[in-house]
Amino acid sequence: MDKPRAVAAISAAAAIALLASVLAPLAGSSNISLEAAFQGISPHHEIFFQARLPRVLLALLTGGALAASGVLFQSLLRDALATPYTLGISSGASLGAVTAICFGWAGGVWLASFLGAVIVLVAVLALAHEGRRMSPFTLLLGGVTINSICLAAILFLQNITTFGRSLAIVRWLMGSIDQVEYSVLAALAAAILPVTAYTFLRARDWNLLAAGEEWAASRGVPVRRAMLTGYLAGSFLTGLVTAFAGPIGFVGLIVPHALRLALGADHRVLLPCSFLLGAAFLALCDAVSRTLLAPGEIPVGVITALIGGPVFICMLRRRARS
Repeated sequence: MDKPRAVAAISAAAAIALLASVLAPLAGSSNISLEAAFQGISPHHEIFFQARLPRVLLALLTGGALAASGVLFQSLLRDALATPYTLGISSGASLGAVTAICFGWAGGVWLASFLGAVIVLVAVLALAHEGRRMSPFTLLLGGVTINSICLAAILFLQNITTFGRSLAIVRWLMGSIDQVEYSVLAALAAAILPVTAYTFLRARDWNLLAAGEEWAASRGVPVRRAMLTGYLAGSFLTGLVTAFAGPIGFVGLIVPHALRLALGADHRVLLPCSFLLGAAFLALCDAVSRTLLAPGEIPVGVITALIGGPVFICMLRRRARS
């Protein structure tokens, strides 16, 4: 893609993300005034700054990280239908969280979830190493296998725990965006944004790796190191946001694939646009989840699945025809 079109695409994606971040906090069961919220008038101030804005910020970070991870895995595995959860990272995080819920470690759910993701990542990477190279095929099969093992362990734990904890497990597995402290959001952003910026800077490597390892090596890309850092970056982003929001599906599939069809496969444009539009997509889905049945809420993972399911089927049919 030429430079003017690339700049225009990234600018449009940034404008959409900014618009979503402004509009999403206004959605909810209670109407609020932005002017009153910034003037400190109750309850507008509390609803906006304590209930809705933290949720929107978490949704923006989560959606952006999942979409960027989806781009990475699709390029490294050379499969347009790969997702951030293909390697089993989500299942590992879910197993960690379910273990914490099952044994009553309510305050350590996010930590147990992240540790579960790390353990699964180490196991999958260990399986995928073949001498001095990393096999994408073995990586994919290892991820699928460990994913099945983790899901079986989750079902076992859910079966032996109490009824109340079983309901808590089901709710967590649906994926949801909840309000968190601003200090937690700051720490999360400090972890996500540098890693995402690194993936942007290495966009040329992802372009070459998407064409094949031999092609990339002939153009001077250190293939083994680039693939390892790419998998680590995508898995880190996925595991981190899953620990806070649960397994939210389809964001890392729909956004990258749709943008690849619209903008092409140049990761210098695809990665930033996916991050920005993934953030906007999840923020708007979260707004829908808290307004559709207000004052009740629908887990945002349900909304993304209801949108992503039909889109996924359409992509499969299109791929079959091609």
